[in-house]
Amino acid sequence: MVRGRGLNSRRKGAVGLALLALGMISAPALGQEAAPQDAGSQDAAQSVEMTAAQLFEYADTARDSGDFETAEAAYRALIQDPDLELRTEARFRLAMMLADRMDKPREAAVLLRRILDDKPDAAPVRLQLARLQAQMGNMGEARRELRAAEASGLPPQVEQQVRFFANALSALKRTGGSFEVAAAPSTNINNATHSDTLGTIIGDFTLDDDAKAQSGIGLSVRGQLYHRLPVGRTTDILLRASASGDIYRKSRFDDISASLQAGPQWRWGSDRFSLAAAGSWRWYGLDPYSTSYGVTGNWQHPLGKRSQLRLDGTVLKEDNQRNDLEDGELYTLAVGLDRAFSARFGGGLQVSGTRDVAADPGYSTASGGINTYLYREMGRTTAVLNLGYRRLEADKRLFLYPERRKDDNFSASLSGTFRALTFGTFAPLVRVAYQRNWSTIEIYDFDRFSAEVGIVAAF
Repeated sequence: MVRGRGLNSRRKGAVGLALLALGMISAPALGQEAAPQDAGSQDAAQSVEMTAAQLFEYADTARDSGDFETAEAAYRALIQDPDLELRTEARFRLAMMLADRMDKPREAAVLLRRILDDKPDAAPVRLQLARLQAQMGNMGEARRELRAAEASGLPPQVEQQVRFFANALSALKRTGGSFEVAAAPSTNINNATHSDTLGTIIGDFTLDDDAKAQSGIGLSVRGQLYHRLPVGRTTDILLRASASGDIYRKSRFDDISASLQAGPQWRWGSDRFSLAAAGSWRWYGLDPYSTSYGVTGNWQHPLGKRSQLRLDGTVLKEDNQRNDLEDGELYTLAVGLDRAFSARFGGGLQVSGTRDVAADPGYSTASGGINTYLYREMGRTTAVLNLGYRRLEADKRLFLYPERRKDDNFSASLSGTFRALTFGTFAPLVRVAYQRNWSTIEIYDFDRFSAEVGIVAAF
């Protein structure tokens, strides 16, 4: 029997991999049988044509002796085999070597993701991918893979180990991050009205060009860094920094924001709870626009094998540096449900409410909304559809405007991540979006078509 971790027996493989993901056992081979080579010199071995089984044994021997370069070359040669099962086995063994012996979890995750493109019901592979996602600090993706694995079906004896694994995701990478950059054309880069005038109680004002919708092509950049400080068996401190920016040739429309969060995370059984102090800063046109600080909290609770409940809340103190009448407090509360319908199909729903208490009641608003998303894996492409609706109403009418502000906002986006074109740990992303805001106040009435074409971290 070849030494290593294989996939030929789905039942045995699932058990072994679930336990391996927890670091509980060191599994014997679960893969293909390989005929031993006849004894002979190395030169003789190089002069004969190897069967697939012999090449697997050759690769495994090189791997076990620490010759990872030779082992990787052999595994990648096997990945070119026309037989799907042989390609799958080679990808899996190479992924395990990259992850466990070469400290390259991202490269390993790319290979596991490729296996799942061909075999979406390969629960053992999803368990390993969940383990790597957890090691890289991608908690949401790890839990999603676990839900997808359970949706595809697991042997009864594996389910308990999977639940244990889900509760053991505290073994996280200490430091990590993500990055996305894209070209971003838009028909309305400043979310402004198309109207030439603004109706007021003293007549119509003519708007200058900067106050009206402007089209353009910009650069959209988003990034995040985090660091975890363990302080106990079920507690750690999470430090997180994030930034985003939409940069245009006309710098007066640049919209840049940054935030910092720091606070504890607790684990109680299968539940997760976090609380953090938060601060954020926004610049518009390269000038300071607003500053906010406060606290944010999150609670996650699994509902059965395929679903997860999320509760998010935020309390912030806001300082608008362009209009003191908009200073105040912001309160938000959101409840969401995520569910895996099958190994390749899932979605979620979120209901949220926001209360903005400003210095001037005309700027104080209450809003509520609903957002839903669906994702579908189609071959080596992941498509995600997002739909959202939000209703907003101001407390009172601002003196200048004839009506109290009332908005209805609809948004939709469709994105695709194309893993067939993955290079390194990045994959191309294409996203198209539409937003329409109907408002009783002309200056807030706008629509916008936008697109993004760029690259994102594949995992």
